[in-house]
Amino acid sequence: MKRALLLLATAVMAVPASADGIVDNVNGIAPTADGKVVRFKALLIDQQGRVTRLVPPGEQPPKLSRRELKKNAGKPLYDWRIDMGGKTVLPGFIDAHGHVMGLGFGALSLDLSGARSLDEAKAMVAAYARANPNRKWVTGRGWNQEAWGLGRFPTAADLDSVVGDRAVWLERADGHAGWANTAAMREANVTAATASPAGGRIEKSGNAPSGVFVDAAMQLIERAVPKPLPKERDAAFLEAQQALLANGITAVADMGTTVDDWLSYRRMADIGAMRVRVMSYAAGVDTASQIGGKGPTPWLYDDRLRLGGVKIYLDGALGSRGAALKAPYADAAGEKGLSFLSDTQLQNQMSRAAMDNFQLAVHAIGDKANSQVLDAIQVLNATYGGDRRWRIEHAQIVDPNDLKSFGKYGTIASMQPTHQTGDRTMAEARLGPDRLNGAYAWKSVLDNGGKLAFGSDFPVEKPDPWAGWAAAFTRQDANGQPPGGWHPEEAVTREQAWWAFTGGAAYAGFAEKNFGNLAPGQKADFIVVDRDPLSVDAMGLRNIKVEQTWVGGEKVFDRAKGVKAPAQ
Repeated sequence: MKRALLLLATAVMAVPASADGIVDNVNGIAPTADGKVVRFKALLIDQQGRVTRLVPPGEQPPKLSRRELKKNAGKPLYDWRIDMGGKTVLPGFIDAHGHVMGLGFGALSLDLSGARSLDEAKAMVAAYARANPNRKWVTGRGWNQEAWGLGRFPTAADLDSVVGDRAVWLERADGHAGWANTAAMREANVTAATASPAGGRIEKSGNAPSGVFVDAAMQLIERAVPKPLPKERDAAFLEAQQALLANGITAVADMGTTVDDWLSYRRMADIGAMRVRVMSYAAGVDTASQIGGKGPTPWLYDDRLRLGGVKIYLDGALGSRGAALKAPYADAAGEKGLSFLSDTQLQNQMSRAAMDNFQLAVHAIGDKANSQVLDAIQVLNATYGGDRRWRIEHAQIVDPNDLKSFGKYGTIASMQPTHQTGDRTMAEARLGPDRLNGAYAWKSVLDNGGKLAFGSDFPVEKPDPWAGWAAAFTRQDANGQPPGGWHPEEAVTREQAWWAFTGGAAYAGFAEKNFGNLAPGQKADFIVVDRDPLSVDAMGLRNIKVEQTWVGGEKVFDRAKGVKAPAQ
């Protein structure tokens, strides 16, 4: 909480610039929708924090004539000027799919993402429990049995051996499964007689729950977990915001915003502490109606916050075998994953949202789920045509015969490049070698006329756009594996990937007129970095450091100071 108070104090120090200015002497570069690059040496910003002009190399920034200077009482053309000393300036990144509060709460709880074995995870749980003796529940996230080479899900008995006196509840890395100890199941009144709910699965050991709960079954335990207080939610937001700004992310599509999340955003924005831009997608149609009423909200707080759409879950995740597949999993005979909604239920929910002009963002990972939502889009587009920008979140495993459908009705594939590098060996095991065509198929989406928006799905993956950018055009991980890239035919170009993390992600959120690529009229959201991303290899790209982050012509992060900075 002390760190959160520090973040809050430094956040409210910053006041947007209220005068025309120029960010001068830069190596400025920005992508374009057609795969080209715009270069500029200066950035002109008006009193509203919007870009008025990018000054190209070789051209001097405009100055007042002698006559104009005399008429203007000798005042300069600009009220302020920043000389960047030749530093590289880029548009701020937009993460097209993240979970803001999940990122913040993850930073304030037990993080198991670094565990490389079950024993290491157990030791981390034990150490965290000892360090936090007053917590009634031990909570956290990030475990991944695939990374441990365990060959099975962990069990309640595994946790009981290190923490047996308190409830323990830990989300899997993908957020689609949870791991409970016996005390947690007892607190939640989960017994051998408890049935798996629709859209969920209780893993069993004999007839008794083994300790892992998949997708909708997670709610059986979560209903017993103490709810965070408003002040704890606000602290989580500030933690998340700092992490995003430090990575050069100036805007994010928040997938699955709850009413409590929305209230936190409003509280932070009301006191001037919201720096990052949040494109909010409500957790279901009912939540969207509670927040927006009969439709999307307007842009609030100087384009910092807007509820524009609805997030709908159609299936689970591949790692927990919850992704809905057309054929059984190669490594689990008879299992085809979890389908949360029938065709009729999906179309009804999408129709309810569309009739109130909410944008639809449907989570679909397996090939069956992707086929289902693509069919629903075709049906609904006949009634709800126009510029709908239907979104499919993840679109990880697509039947090759369905790829052509992404080019219809303006469908956007909102995908996460680091899912491919992190999941590739698991995907091979889950699907087998003959079903990998159409997996993480970024280039095929573009070739079939679809549109890409890239993100990270943080906190499932780190909010690191540099790693995502590098993965997108190499199909390799941070260790350069596999040589030549995994299914390199699906790589996109460096420039296409960059656009998907900037202008493409803004377009996917109906925000391209407000921000996304430093075009005149857009908000001046940009970052200052330590090297030119177009002059380094993939490893150099991954190692780029963000030195400053600016939102709306205001410096909100400065690595040299370690905190958000006041306006210039």
